[in-house]
Amino acid sequence: MNQTHKPDRLGGDRARSRQRWWAVGLAGVTGLALTTVGVAASPAADAAERTLTAVDDRGDRDDDQRDNGRTHGDSGKGKAKPNAMGMPVPCDADTLIAAITLANARGGAVLNLAKGCTYLLTADLDGAGLPVITTPITLNGGTSTTIKRDSAAEPFRILTVDAGGDLTLNHVTVTGGQTEGTNNGGGILVNSGGALAINHSAITHNIGNNGGGVANLGRATVTHSRVSGNTARVSAGGLRNAGRLTVDHSAITGNTANAGVGVGFGGGIGSFAGGVTVINRSSITRNHSVVAGGGIGDFNATTTVTGSTIVGNTAAATGGGVFTEGRLTLRHVKLVGNHASSDGGGGFNIQNILGTSVATIEDSKIANNSTRGVGGGIRNLAATILLRNARVAGNQADNGGGVFNNSTATLTLLSTKVVENTAVTDGGGIFNIVGGTVNLNTATGTTVIRNRPNNCVDVPGCPG
Repeated sequence: MNQTHKPDRLGGDRARSRQRWWAVGLAGVTGLALTTVGVAASPAADAAERTLTAVDDRGDRDDDQRDNGRTHGDSGKGKAKPNAMGMPVPCDADTLIAAITLANARGGAVLNLAKGCTYLLTADLDGAGLPVITTPITLNGGTSTTIKRDSAAEPFRILTVDAGGDLTLNHVTVTGGQTEGTNNGGGILVNSGGALAINHSAITHNIGNNGGGVANLGRATVTHSRVSGNTARVSAGGLRNAGRLTVDHSAITGNTANAGVGVGFGGGIGSFAGGVTVINRSSITRNHSVVAGGGIGDFNATTTVTGSTIVGNTAAATGGGVFTEGRLTLRHVKLVGNHASSDGGGGFNIQNILGTSVATIEDSKIANNSTRGVGGGIRNLAATILLRNARVAGNQADNGGGVFNNSTATLTLLSTKVVENTAVTDGGGIFNIVGGTVNLNTATGTTVIRNRPNNCVDVPGCPG
């Protein structure tokens, strides 16, 4: 049976709540009575203290048995002894808060959360519903283990990871987080110097300014997990990265970047400010951006996607599947069925305002994408693109059904097929503006055929 537990707030005062959990943590480290700082311990705090102490004591006894009477130096004194079994945290939101406070004070912990439990958070503890993570902490969940902000509570995210913090989530759902104003990371915020690992977990239905699900300025990995239904008021509906982000065997789906103010890049994933994003064997589907990059949007960042699908994403302006102002690599990727409503680049749009944009697309399929603008498959405004062993097929646009190449852009094709694309006006396969450079390299096996109403416009060596 799924249980839901709200914290007992001792009158609900936020400042008193923060003082209370600070006191619990202090007691866990020094042994001081909570009354020393003028705060009475709640039953939940007592339970957390007993749980952590009991597990630590058990670890001490096990160590003594293994040591067989040998003596040790003082180097390990005062530090928590990790226990592979973890410390159980019953289905009680107060106890979870207290356990994290104690874990931070003791240098970290592995906490085993209750299965079938919703830890319902009702108060803002410095911007989040749980204490800021400042040490290595693992939260192990199970079937239907959820951490959720009460919908009736004031807005706050679920978790913040600060410098020195290293949070691992295993089999946990994080949902209902919401930040106000310019605060990023509706579900989780990872600050510079922090680290986050999301494994077999879900980040769903959170709302933030940038990074509806997660905003990362440190290091983050998402593995065998789902990021879905999150909303950013500006950019990066699912995941925002300005550090290093790795997504592996995961689904990024149904997220939205609304761009209420500023530029909204990346309905699913948005990377910025020198961020490095690596996506392996994952799916990016049905995400939406009000501006650019329905699936993925980059600005001054580096993104590499391998063995993945980018399918059914939409953007109101440009880059239905992918938008980049940076460095992009696609290998063994299916970029299929994406749509950009107005400007173009139904599958992929690249621009080069900063002067460093370049894209390499290898062993990939760009198919059945569409736009009412230019470049149904690819829109290249001023960058350098290399297509190697790629297939551009079945895309639709006003001009450049397969590819639109602007006057200052360079497009090189090696062993690539541009087939059966459609333009309403001109350039069914490739539309090249005079001044742009298109290198077909037909000797490598590149073919541009069966496009409508014609194969190419202003492309040397193309059959027309």
